[in-house]
Amino acid sequence: MLENQAVPQSNRFYMRLIGVLSVVIPIVVAFLMFGGNQFTRIEGLDVSFLPHLNAVLNTATFLLLVAGFIAVKNKQVAYHRMFMMSAFVLSSIFLVSYVIYHNNAESTKFGGEGMIKYVYFFILITHIILAATVVPFVLTTIYYAWSNQIEKHKKLVKWTYPIWTYVAGTGVIVYLMISPYYA
Repeated sequence: MLENQAVPQSNRFYMRLIGVLSVVIPIVVAFLMFGGNQFTRIEGLDVSFLPHLNAVLNTATFLLLVAGFIAVKNKQVAYHRMFMMSAFVLSSIFLVSYVIYHNNAESTKFGGEGMIKYVYFFILITHIILAATVVPFVLTTIYYAWSNQIEKHKKLVKWTYPIWTYVAGTGVIVYLMISPYYA
């Protein structure tokens, strides 16, 4: 009986931790990007290559997510885990690189005009909103998988996977659309 009680206690701890991280991560990112950089900017740091690296990280994440989906559909669970954890690691590296870039570089303005400008901003705004929203989904989905709560994992993946895939894919699209305007 004690063993059965340990799982809910463990769940509560990890759900609280995920909740805290899901709030703290977007707040820290927003602070560093929109006001904190006067305290954390590293003068003289060349970050001009980071948008290109970030595009590679997003592309690789997108491809790993698709590979993970295909692997699990083919009941190749070990490959699925490897692909999904690799996607998580690359997404995490992307986030750090993204913050370093935006903390140390001036914003690049999109130079397109007409309808393409509206398309760009629609993609960008949905990308940003969903990128902030996906954090608790990804963390909880990974927790359910690691704790072998597979039914909960499967239910949450129905939301997590399309959002995460959209965020990774639109990250690449945003890069391709704005890259001609980098200095």
